[in-house]
Amino acid sequence: MMNLRLSKQLMRVTFGAVALALLAGCASKGEPAYTPKELQSFNESATLETQWRHNVGDGLGRARNPIAPAREGDTVFAADAQGLVMAFNAASGEREWRVELNAPVSSALNAIAGHVYLGTSNGEVIALDQRDGSVSWRSSVSSEVLAAPQANQQLLIVQSVDGQVTALDRLSGEERWVYTSSQPALTLRGTGTPMVIEPVTFVGMANGRLATLDNRNGQPLWDMQIATPSGRSEVERLVDLSGQPLITPDGRLFVTSYNGRVVGLEATRGNVLWESNISSRHTPILVGDYLIVVTDDSQVVALDASNGQEVWRNDKFEDRWLTAPAFASGNIVVGDFEGYLHLIDVREGSVVGRTRVHSSGISVVPVTEGSTIHVQANNGRLETLEVTP
Repeated sequence: MMNLRLSKQLMRVTFGAVALALLAGCASKGEPAYTPKELQSFNESATLETQWRHNVGDGLGRARNPIAPAREGDTVFAADAQGLVMAFNAASGEREWRVELNAPVSSALNAIAGHVYLGTSNGEVIALDQRDGSVSWRSSVSSEVLAAPQANQQLLIVQSVDGQVTALDRLSGEERWVYTSSQPALTLRGTGTPMVIEPVTFVGMANGRLATLDNRNGQPLWDMQIATPSGRSEVERLVDLSGQPLITPDGRLFVTSYNGRVVGLEATRGNVLWESNISSRHTPILVGDYLIVVTDDSQVVALDASNGQEVWRNDKFEDRWLTAPAFASGNIVVGDFEGYLHLIDVREGSVVGRTRVHSSGISVVPVTEGSTIHVQANNGRLETLEVTP
């Protein structure tokens, strides 16, 4: 039975990756466009100036694991798929430490409260001390971890590719509770990233459901269907919630879904405030009253966060495999499959800046702090740039 279960999980991950690669443009519900748009000239009003760059090992690996870097305070942390983790001074680029974990890193990093947390493809979760990279603890979960582990004061919440959500003690790595959900036969490669606050955790599942879990015991307080499978084939019925739910201080929750919709919810009970028929596998960002969404065919859309109405749409990057969006110095920041980093004015939606980081491409979300951007290319190049008007 164990071998059979493992085979199914591997098939799910593999077929999910194949489906995603084949369906670059299926988000629009119309005929998919498989040819990336050529970049067009624009009126440059912002520049991207490189401050420093370093190579971090062998990069994201053949599977292009989503190993996004992380920053806390004045330090940037980055890793490669072979288990190399490095720390750099954010301003100067001076290397602070380097460690080899001898473990296949597969998740984005999360740097918080003096630790760096990450997951591996063999189902291990590792906590490193930010001061020197020493291992504070290692713990095992049910399967590969692609989403960055998320923390509150007591817990570290880990969502693995088999749909299981595991709560670990943040200081010791001991298991506190486990939540399991049903998985469809075919999913995208990847999982949702939990949104963790003190009392509850919001988790999006590959079956299109969103659950709110009580952090005391992992029991669901409420759950709801965000995206409903439709169509004859398993590919058409993909409805993964593969982004991270976004919560606001006033209790609104925004959720994206693949082949589904973007939904604004009231976080305490899940009441729907509005919905928009936009398909996205990426985490959105909130900038003022604009909710910024990158669609599955790589259009960038600004929605009015109060009612879901479209404010502007930029379709100049269609099918260029944009990353999830970030924000720096009044601009939306996205990378693409050819390694270009683009700046888009948040109010108008127009392209205002561009530079190329590396031809291997950019597939993980940039990390930003004020006007500073840290971006890691697929080959491992970590580059820090400054936005200037």
